[in-house]
Amino acid sequence: MLLNLQSFGNILILMDIDKSTWSFNSHTFDCSKPLFIGVLNVTPDSFSDGGKYLWREEAVSHAVGLIKSGADIIDIGGESTRPGSDEVSARVEIDRIIPVIEGLAELNVNVPISIDTRKLEVAEVAVKSGATIINDVSALRDSQEMGSFIAENDLGLILMHMLGRPKTMQIEPSYENVIDEVSDFLEERLSYAESCGVKSDAIVLDPGIGFGKLLEHNLSIINNGASFNKLNRPMLIGPSRKRFIGEITGKTVDNREPGTIAACIMALEAGYRLFRIHEVDQVKQAIDVAWALMNPESTIISHV
Repeated sequence: MLLNLQSFGNILILMDIDKSTWSFNSHTFDCSKPLFIGVLNVTPDSFSDGGKYLWREEAVSHAVGLIKSGADIIDIGGESTRPGSDEVSARVEIDRIIPVIEGLAELNVNVPISIDTRKLEVAEVAVKSGATIINDVSALRDSQEMGSFIAENDLGLILMHMLGRPKTMQIEPSYENVIDEVSDFLEERLSYAESCGVKSDAIVLDPGIGFGKLLEHNLSIINNGASFNKLNRPMLIGPSRKRFIGEITGKTVDNREPGTIAACIMALEAGYRLFRIHEVDQVKQAIDVAWALMNPESTIISHV
């Protein structure tokens, strides 16, 4: 692999951040290597898989398939946060996600369950049912009690940058410097979470691809992963099937898997190690090979 001087400098910077771990509850993840978060939306209106997994049996079966494909974590969402989406009540979210969490618990799945929610009431019920991670796209801005709840229950936390709210976030989003502004936001939210008692090593950061960003913003965020190293936390990236891939390729949501793979490989080279994706199998295969090419001296061949 040919590297320019900037890329080489990024790799040197990444040496420290790659030592980070994500530790919460009874789980500890080594974030010096790729990890895969499988997306399961049990909503009628999510931009990619809305309406596909509304029934418990279908949702649980899909989650099991994601795990068999190599998902390290399953992230379940009961409210769409696609651009222009309307909020739903906590009751609606709970009714959608709890049967799925309970179904996975009955199968004794061996991966942590993450809940994509901004609402404390939803988080409380989900955790009682077995969830151990809160993926909060509001970065603890929508609930004053969420931070202390996460701390008290030793939960994992994903803090994401979003400009505005899902309903309005894609209406002419603007930045003077998207990397600096996203980094400053995540730094402030990280500090706030820690002030609530959340352990630093329980937190992962997400720059929020597609959440109040135009094409050029998304490309810059993917290419400049090393710029977030000063935050000293593992960085998650979620480009899966997003609009920017369609803007580049002209492909519909159902035909953006190759674009998703390309974005994830470039993000890997830029320093991202956690990948939130809808279909694990193809992305994981591509990332595993790219990782082996980047680290040939440490690759162990375990398949025939």
